[in-house]
Parts: sequence; C-alpha cells; structure tokens
Amino acid sequence: MAGRTGVPQVIWARPERTGRGPRPAYTRADIAAAAVRVADAEGLEAVTMRRLAAELGCGTMSLYNYVPRKEDLYELMIDAVGGEHEVREPSGDWRADMLRNAHQTRAIMRRHTWVPRLMPGVYGFSPNSLRFLEHCLACLAPLDAPFGTKTELIALVTGVVTTFTANEIATAERTRSMPWTEAEENAVRMAYLGAQVATGAYPRLAAAFAEQQGPVDLEAVFERSLHRVLDAYDPD
Repeated sequence: MAGRTGVPQVIWARPERTGRGPRPAYTRADIAAAAVRVADAEGLEAVTMRRLAAELGCGTMSLYNYVPRKEDLYELMIDAVGGEHEVREPSGDWRADMLRNAHQTRAIMRRHTWVPRLMPGVYGFSPNSLRFLEHCLACLAPLDAPFGTKTELIALVTGVVTTFTANEIATAERTRSMPWTEAEENAVRMAYLGAQVATGAYPRLAAAFAEQQGPVDLEAVFERSLHRVLDAYDPD
C-alpha cells in the first residue's frame, strides 16, 4: 500500500478518483466488491493491491488513485458488507428490534469471517454504517434515554456480537487446522481438566463443573448475553 501522509484523511470525503486522465474505469464499489470476494475466498491476508489488480484486470499502481491506503480499503470493505443489513421499519418494540439487528450483524460476520478482525480499527462513518446507525437509533426511539446512552447501547450490543462471533470463527478455524477431530481434542482436554479438578485444589471449579451437566449451549449463552446488555438499559 502507499505510504502514509502527514494529514488525516477520510476516504468518504475524497473524490472517487484523484489525478487527471480519462474517465475512471472503476468505482470504489467495484474495488470493494473485488476485495470482499478475495477476503471471503482466501482470507484477509490475500487482500493486496497486486491481488486486487489481478482480480480487476488493471495495473497495480493505478488502484492507488482510487484507494491510497490500506485503512481506506478496509473501510470500503466494511461498508460494502454493511449494505447487507436489511433495514425495516421499526416495530415499536426496541428490544425486539435491537435483537433482530444483532442477529443480522452476526449473520453478516459469519458470511464474511474476516469482518470481526477489522471492526475495532474501522471508524464506522461510511455511508452504510451511518445508515445502520440511524436505523438503530430509530429502533431505540421508544427508549426514554439520551442519544448518548442510546449510542452507547448500540456500541455494547455490537461489541457483544463481534466478540462472540470472533470466538466462534477462531474456534472453527483452529478445528479445521488440527490433525485430529474436535471430539478427540475435547476428550483429551476434558480428561486433563477433570484430573486437575479432582485434586481438590480447585473447589469452586469443582462445584461449577458439578452444577453444569453436559455441553454448554452456546446459542443460549449468546441470547442471554444480549438480553443482559438490554436489561441494563431497560427502565422497566
């Protein structure tokens, strides 16, 4: 990617293409779509200007006229997948609407498993991000709280979804990379853990394991986590 300049820039405030010459052959949407295709198929590490140039059939250096920095490309990618949110008319039940939005976000992250890695470093002021934020605030209209509190709630829900889904993705990727099955791995680890707990050195852990019978229902954990965040902001 091109080197950094000494002046902060926002890709959305820049013209589609800088410099003189003929009419641009590509749009930001074209470049973002190509980057998303590459990231979905080959991983985020495969998204380079050289790879995108090959995908689009153009010269590598010409792409810098459209996207000068790696961070700009990431913002384009996040905005592109953010357009997958289905924005419906709010139902009047802010909790139900926020739960629906959370599940949509999780589904997007599952389709594009590289998204959680970029979320902490992308500012979220892109057109589709602003559209979704405005939608969330509309969903929260029935909640009697200042806008600052509402944006805090949106950020917390997004954080729960991002963290939970990132862990799911990381676990799945690790499982695929192992030379044995997930069941074999878990059996060995649980045998070791059981032996350690049985020493009596961890009485509280022993009580916790005795209380929890069977595998953890991760879907239920996800739902409880979301509801607990919403409970914290529910005046009722």
